[in-house]
Amino acid sequence: MINGSKVLDHSIRWAMVGGGKGSQIGYIHRSSAQRDNNFKLVAGAFDINPERGIAFGQELGVDPDRCYPDYQTMFAEEAKREDGIEAVSIATPNGTHYAITKAALEAGLHVVCEKPVCFTYAEAEELVALAKAKNRVVGVTYGYSGHQMIQQARQMIKNGDLGQIRVINMSFAFGAYNVKLEETNPAAKWRFDPAKAGISFAMADVGTHPLYLIEAMIPDMKIRKVLCTKQAFIEGRQLEDNAFTIMDLEGTECVQDGAQVYCWSSSINCGARHGHKVRIVGSKASIEWDDERPNQMSYEIEGEPVRTLERGAGYLYPEARVEDRIGGGHAEGLFEAWSNLYRRFAVAMSGADTSEYGDFWYPSVEAGAQGVKWLEKCVESANNNSVWVDFN
Repeated sequence: MINGSKVLDHSIRWAMVGGGKGSQIGYIHRSSAQRDNNFKLVAGAFDINPERGIAFGQELGVDPDRCYPDYQTMFAEEAKREDGIEAVSIATPNGTHYAITKAALEAGLHVVCEKPVCFTYAEAEELVALAKAKNRVVGVTYGYSGHQMIQQARQMIKNGDLGQIRVINMSFAFGAYNVKLEETNPAAKWRFDPAKAGISFAMADVGTHPLYLIEAMIPDMKIRKVLCTKQAFIEGRQLEDNAFTIMDLEGTECVQDGAQVYCWSSSINCGARHGHKVRIVGSKASIEWDDERPNQMSYEIEGEPVRTLERGAGYLYPEARVEDRIGGGHAEGLFEAWSNLYRRFAVAMSGADTSEYGDFWYPSVEAGAQGVKWLEKCVESANNNSVWVDFN
């Protein structure tokens, strides 16, 4: 069980780019990173408006001399200090992720980046190679993967509890953009601008989340081809607000050849708060997880009563109990999930002992690259009358 003690010999000196005042995602980064004292916020370039960013940094308790007008200045000035930053988190609009991540790696920094890490798979491959050459960690904030029941699902599939996987039905289909929210909400406006958001909205913003969850649950999963249809239901939008994707899988130890994945990515699902669910159907049993009820997972064996597995219970696999922060029965949520990921990022960045995990993993730059590749293939299919497109 995690009790808040550091897993490192010192707190990683850490900075943020973006995540300024009023940023919901900025707050969850700061709260989660510093939860276990493995990171310490010592610098930042928090806002595109330098004066506003510097003022906000001081509100957070950051030394005024280390509140910078932009990331380029921050990387250059911090490199001159003996106590300069060692890692940076990037919480800015999508169109800036590639340039900032590349600059951070070139400055010798570890990186935690919002998804997508870049716009094209070619850029993603470049970041993968650069991270390897610089021997630096790039973590991607697929935050839902920090929930402990995702680790339980991974171990159940690995140990054959479900048999071979045949069908995966997943969705992230919420309803908040069922109206033209971007006309009155500046924070929403950039999400439908291809110059700032890239080639996709619904699939990039939410569809890649369940995609990474199933990749985490089934590490040997291999996509053979994809078929996608997408649409913007709200007039005037340049990017889709709804999409359906089918994926055909190759056979592996855990996956039956020809298995299929069905993914609904949407922002116009009226009345749905999140609609983020994953159901995995095997030859022996099925499991289902809903991110609005993250502490439970349904386990269904044909011909037997449905079981509800509970976070923190003694019958779970040991790997699923490593990151317990409070006894079973107490609800844990997204802040705990992100804290678990930041703890893993810290372990990876420092090279600390991973033996307590039994099965150590985190959403890496390779996972981020896979998500970008998936987006490219989905858009290629949809733009060509929804034909099957080879994934490799």
